[in-house]
Amino acid sequence: MFDFEFDEFEDPASEDELRDLVDSYERSLREDGNAYFDSEALEHIATYYFESGRLEAALRVVDKALDVQPYSSDSWLRRGILLNHLDRHEEALNAYEQALGLNPADSETIINRGITLDTLGRLEEALEAYDAALGLSPTHSDALFNKGIALEKLGRYEVAVDVLHQCAILDPEHPEVWYELGYAYDQLERLEDSVACYDRQIDVDPYAQNAWYNRGIVLNRLGKYEESVASYEFATAISEDFASAWYNKGNALANLGRPKEAVESYLKVLEFETGDAATFYNLGIAYEEMEDYPTAVSYLLRAVQDDPEYAEAWYSLGCCYDATERNGDALGAFAKAIALQPETGEYWHARADAEYNAGRLAEALRSYAHVVELDAENADAWLDLAETRLESGLVGEALEAYGHVLRLDPTASEVHLRRAQVLASVGQRESAERALDRACELEPMRSEEFSSAYAEVWGIARSGGHQSDGNRH
Repeated sequence: MFDFEFDEFEDPASEDELRDLVDSYERSLREDGNAYFDSEALEHIATYYFESGRLEAALRVVDKALDVQPYSSDSWLRRGILLNHLDRHEEALNAYEQALGLNPADSETIINRGITLDTLGRLEEALEAYDAALGLSPTHSDALFNKGIALEKLGRYEVAVDVLHQCAILDPEHPEVWYELGYAYDQLERLEDSVACYDRQIDVDPYAQNAWYNRGIVLNRLGKYEESVASYEFATAISEDFASAWYNKGNALANLGRPKEAVESYLKVLEFETGDAATFYNLGIAYEEMEDYPTAVSYLLRAVQDDPEYAEAWYSLGCCYDATERNGDALGAFAKAIALQPETGEYWHARADAEYNAGRLAEALRSYAHVVELDAENADAWLDLAETRLESGLVGEALEAYGHVLRLDPTASEVHLRRAQVLASVGQRESAERALDRACELEPMRSEEFSSAYAEVWGIARSGGHQSDGNRH
């Protein structure tokens, strides 16, 4: 959003003449301040200060111009613009009211008043102002543009799109209209339209780093990760210290399964910012994918130090500890994750696996049972529960759990075979053979393999004992 610049009111003087005029004005201030400058000269001086970012100096000049011509609506408008830039918004509104009292049909003043109302969060009043300006000038692109912004802030994206499209038709080279259209379409989940608008914005301004950045976000959401990476690369080429673009580029590279390059992008973030829990977490995940667990742990620890309530980081930390057989540390990390999000079955499942790996079968049994309480459709958890029950000597309960797995996935041939083996081990030969036949029906090419495995277990069953499958992950 922007307001109108001073040089829209009068043609500015040449650069040399303007500099001489400003020097003369400043010399008069150093001397006695009584030198006379007409209203036009003061307008040029105020413009110079405004464009140089010297807003307080510009305001003093405008006030001097109002001393000369107190009934100049243009000077009151300039005063309002300056006060708005100085965040003195209520005073700005008063200045616009003075201007409109002198020239009630001035659309520029009405639009600037709307901009200030918008800044104050008085969006419905801002919309009324823009509509009033459009009533005076229906094709005023800036009124349409700022109306579209206000509608976006109110979450009325469909209407915002219509208004911004009117602006784009009237002024296709508008510096920001395609950008805002891209944002509105993004909010409406019309992602292809969003990308097309960001492309138009880039046509207007190839160095619009935020357009490249937002375009990358939308492409990432579309699953177009390579294009997303390229878009972020343009954003960082325009502004190397664009930390958010480096961060999102890392995310897109991670989505592409390129963790080493993702790490490089995340580390660039740390060159320009102190780092936060999310960046440390993503670095940890990337190193975990590369199986560099010590480095992963170091970054995940930084993540939970920065945000002790980051449940996902505690969970990932536990996974890294588990992968390096630091069972006690893994269980501690999973306990933290569960304390923060006790209804997340994934955390309970990881805890159960760690308990199993630590040889704590009774605790693992309770944890696996809790997983299936939280998610009765989790076939993997039912299978782990079945295997752990079997290893604990709870054969009947193990068979019940295998039954749950097969209800969820009747085509799981390995589970039919496993059930056949267990049934054989307790002497239920007919049921065992039916389960074996089903496994062979599902995978006829493995019938000999399945029959051999069944026969081997049948022999073991006669001599007694069960075998463990080792660690779980």
